[in-house]
Amino acid sequence: MSNVPRLTVVVFLPIFAGLIIPILPRNGNRVTRWYTLGICILEFLPITYIFYCHFQIDYQSIQLLETFNWINSIHFHWSLGIDGLSLGLVILTGFATTLATSAAWPITRNTRLFYFLMLIMYGGQIGLFVSRDILLFFFMWELELIPVYLLLCLWGGKRRLYSATKFVLYTAGGSIFLLVAALTMSFYGNEVPSFDIQDSMCKSYPLSLEVLIYVGFLIAYAVKLPIFPFHTWLPDTHGEAHYSTCMLLAGVLLKMGGYGLIRINLELLNHAHFLLGSWMMWLGAIQIIYASLISISQRNLKRRIAYSSISHMGFVTIGVGSLTDAGINGAILQMISHGLIGAALFFLAGTCYDRTRTFFLDQLGGVAIPMPKLFTMFSAFSLASLALPGMSGFVSELLVFLGVITSKQYSFAFKAGITVLEAVGTILTPIYLLSMLRQLFYGYRSFDKSNPYSIDLGPRELFILICFLLPVLGIGSYPNLILPLWSPEVPSFLFSRSTII
Repeated sequence: MSNVPRLTVVVFLPIFAGLIIPILPRNGNRVTRWYTLGICILEFLPITYIFYCHFQIDYQSIQLLETFNWINSIHFHWSLGIDGLSLGLVILTGFATTLATSAAWPITRNTRLFYFLMLIMYGGQIGLFVSRDILLFFFMWELELIPVYLLLCLWGGKRRLYSATKFVLYTAGGSIFLLVAALTMSFYGNEVPSFDIQDSMCKSYPLSLEVLIYVGFLIAYAVKLPIFPFHTWLPDTHGEAHYSTCMLLAGVLLKMGGYGLIRINLELLNHAHFLLGSWMMWLGAIQIIYASLISISQRNLKRRIAYSSISHMGFVTIGVGSLTDAGINGAILQMISHGLIGAALFFLAGTCYDRTRTFFLDQLGGVAIPMPKLFTMFSAFSLASLALPGMSGFVSELLVFLGVITSKQYSFAFKAGITVLEAVGTILTPIYLLSMLRQLFYGYRSFDKSNPYSIDLGPRELFILICFLLPVLGIGSYPNLILPLWSPEVPSFLFSRSTII
C-alpha cells in the first residue's frame, strides 16, 4: 500500500472544501462560484495524475489499494482501490461535475448551500466508485440521498416537493434491499462478518440464497439505473430539477446503478447472474421500447430527454446480461457515452429555457433563426444520442448488439428476439429526437428581438458544450481512446469466482 493515501484524499477533498464555503467572504456569489469551480478543477487534477502516473492499464487487478481499520468488531474497513472500470467512472464524475458547476452560475439564490451540496455529491460519487468494502459502498450510496433531495426541494420547479419525495421514497426503499443483501452476504459462513469485496469473491453460496442476494442488490440498482418498472421517479425528478442538477443525475448518478450491477452482481454473484441474465436482457429490451414510445408523447422538453435517458440505459442492462466480452464492454462504454451526451442535452434544455422561459415543445418553434449556435449544438448532441456513426453512442450500442449476437449462452431464437427489439428501439430513437428538434427549432414562431433573453449561446456555455462534444467525437472516431482502460478486466468479471453452473 502506498504511503500517500491518494484515493482517500480524492474522496475527502471536495467534502472538506465544501465545509469551508460558509466562511467565505460575503460579497455576492462570485467568490463562491469561483471557489467551487476551483475545487472541482483541483480535484480533477489528482484524478488525472493517478491515471497517467500510477495506474497500469494492463494490470488486471485492483490498484492503489488503501485499507484502514474503522470498526474492528465487525471487520469494517475504510478500503479503497481502483481498476479500469472504477477509474473510467471516476474520470467521468470529475469531468461532468466540473462542467455542471460552471453550468450552475446563473443560480443566485442560496448559492453557498447549492455549491456545498454539489461538492458533497462529488465526494460521495467518487467514494462509491473506489469503495472496496460493501458496507462502505452502501454508505457512499446513501450519501447522495440528502444532497439530491435538497437540490430538488430548494431549486426545483413547481412540483419540486412531490418529485423530491418520490425520489427519496424510491431510493431509500431500494437501499433497504441493498443493505439486507450486503449483510446477508457478509454474515453467511462467517462467525465475524466481513464486508471486504475481495473476501466475498472467495465465498460460495447455495444457489437459492445467491439468487435472493442477487435480487436484493438488483432492486437497489434498478432504482438508480433505472430499470423498468422502477424508473418512474426519473422523469419527475429531471422535469423539476435545475438543469445543473440534471447534469449530475444523468451524467453520474444513474451510472452508480450500472457500476454496482457489474461490480457486485456480476463479479461476486456469478452463478445467479448467469441464471438471471436472460431476464435482465428482456427487461432491458422492454425498457428501450417502452421509454422510446413514452418519450414520443412528451410535451415537456426535459421529460422527453429524461425518457430518452431511460431508453438508452436499457442497453446497459442488455449488455451486462449478454454474458459476453463485447456486451459488457459496450455496457460500460454506454455508461460513459450517455454520461457525456445526457448531461449535455440537459444543459442545452436549460439554456433554451433561460431564453424562451418554457419547456413545452408546443410553445416553442423557430429558435434556429435567432440562436444558430444553440441550434447547432442541440442538433449535434441529438445526433450523438441517436447513435450516429462517428460518435460515442454508435460504438457503445454496436458493441451491445455484437454481444447479444455472439453470445453462446442463449438460443438463436432468444438472441433474435432481443436483437429485433433493440433494432426497433434504435428506429424509435430518431423519431422522438428529430421531432423534438423540429418542434424546437423550426416553424413560424417569431421572437421579439428586443427581448433580452433571445440571445445566442455565450462563451461560457459554448465552452461547456465543446468540452462535452470533444470526447463524444473522440471516442466515436477512435474507441481505443478509452476501451483499453477496462477491456482487459472484462473476462475476470465473467469468471470471477468459479466455472459456470
